[in-house]
Amino acid sequence: MKFDAVFRSRRSNVLSTRGIVATGQPLAAQAGLDILKAGGNAADAAVATAAMLNVVEPTSTGIGGDCFALYWDAETKQVTALNGSGRAPAAASIADVRRLGYTAMPAFTGHAVSIPGTVAGWSDLLERHGRLALADVLQPAIWTA
Repeated sequence: MKFDAVFRSRRSNVLSTRGIVATGQPLAAQAGLDILKAGGNAADAAVATAAMLNVVEPTSTGIGGDCFALYWDAETKQVTALNGSGRAPAAASIADVRRLGYTAMPAFTGHAVSIPGTVAGWSDLLERHGRLALADVLQPAIWTA
């Protein structure tokens, strides 16, 4: 089998020196751009964009999932990673799962579902790297909803 590892896009390159937001949904991209224009940074714009995607593409993205982010800080020249994956419920225990008759964690029951980490991830990202308040960053999505 021949495999060509070179990616050939059919779209033109888009470049910017002042900021850019890319999504498959124009309203979500506009939300991120508006936050940048209001003085926000990439973290603020990312959360605004993700929140808007929850409103305009609810079947493709949602707050019932997780949030993972890599953030480049131009001042410190450091990349930080955010793991906003869901946590297990506080009262969950292996003993409880075994009492239900399982010998291993069931993959297709409510016992395998984590608590969504998206909103906590957004909050953590803004707390660590954002310039704007969460309420301000969510405003475009709230208004659209």
